[in-house]
Amino acid sequence: YRIQIDAAGIVLQASTESGIFYAIQTFCQLIKEQLWGEVKLPCVEIEDSPRFKWRGLHLDVCRHFFDVDFVKRYIDWMALHKYNVFHWHLTEDQGWRIEIPGLPGLADISAWRTATGGCRYGGFYTQTEICDVVRYAEERHVSVVPEIELPGHAQAALAAYPEYSCTGGPFDVVSEWGVFDEVFCAGNDATFKFLESVFEHVIDLFPFEYVHIGGDECPKERWSKCQKCQKRINSEGLKNEDELQSYFIKRIEKVLIKYNKRLIGWDEILEGGLAPNAIVHSWRGMDGGIEAANEGHEVIMSPTTNVYLDYYQLEDNDKEPLAIGGYLPLSKVYEFEPIPDKIDADKRHLILGGQANLWTEYVQTTKKAEYMLFPRLYALSEVVWSPKDKKDYTDFVTRLGFHLQRSDQKKLNYSKNFE
Repeated sequence: YRIQIDAAGIVLQASTESGIFYAIQTFCQLIKEQLWGEVKLPCVEIEDSPRFKWRGLHLDVCRHFFDVDFVKRYIDWMALHKYNVFHWHLTEDQGWRIEIPGLPGLADISAWRTATGGCRYGGFYTQTEICDVVRYAEERHVSVVPEIELPGHAQAALAAYPEYSCTGGPFDVVSEWGVFDEVFCAGNDATFKFLESVFEHVIDLFPFEYVHIGGDECPKERWSKCQKCQKRINSEGLKNEDELQSYFIKRIEKVLIKYNKRLIGWDEILEGGLAPNAIVHSWRGMDGGIEAANEGHEVIMSPTTNVYLDYYQLEDNDKEPLAIGGYLPLSKVYEFEPIPDKIDADKRHLILGGQANLWTEYVQTTKKAEYMLFPRLYALSEVVWSPKDKKDYTDFVTRLGFHLQRSDQKKLNYSKNFE
């Protein structure tokens, strides 16, 4: 897009609707003062375009549930800062958050857990609410990627449908944090029919071409002792449980391809062999993304070292609200470079972009979510939009002051103790 502001007037130009939308966001940020109906604007000429096609922000609504109004506010923040992909983490051990017609147990059982004090905690989004959010996001040029976790992080689903586990249950929706042994049974064909029925409805709700299947932190203990899973390993000529996970992911990829969708998975999907057309979402550092890109696969970079917004913002974390751990100051977010030098020069175009993740084990309220997001959200927005050689942290901090004034005007609960 192009913006020209001078004494003759204001001109916004772009060849696409999204370009005009981004021009408007920049124009809004240029407004310095508004008094008695008068707006002061600088005389400027700007020509601008994004560096990366994937400028993502993630929200986990499973550990703690956030209503539709907050999800829309989240999307508003994204749009104002030119993020264009909302990664909606909808299923976990601690809660299943999406209504699926024909599978009532997912809403009646899987969406609820027993919280501290014995109270019932949870919630889910109806089909109508999902459509409303997706439409709201599209109007702001934000695409929504749903994440349906498999084969691990599945205990909430198995609490309602234990027949798709290795042991048959019974199970409860998990009420604590961690990684749990109960996973979808890879040896049972009915498991894949169940998941296909889930994806049939998910795909109808989300028009974006990508679906995230998780694929991370899947313990193999149950598979190693399950007769059906061991039979599957033998019948498919697999070497071990790692290759069984690869079999599982590849089989789900075929389902998604049937519906013209691309599969995205966390970097554990590399283990045992990568599905042919899968996109690797690298979170355990950069190594998984580097390996995948050099092998010719598309990659999204989300390393814990730079973009995990559930980490503390101060090294002296006694001064901070309780977080999951780690240390991620504002400066470290700004240092993030989605294309590492170790990626072959002819493969660097395979890096789609970068994304920050907000996991919510210790984010119980909307105010806490704001605190974890801001001002780090501002830093990443510049990283994934602007050219690498234009980054200057000192200059960024100087310009940040204006954004913090706007944050005050909007009464955002941002961190004021950033490093």
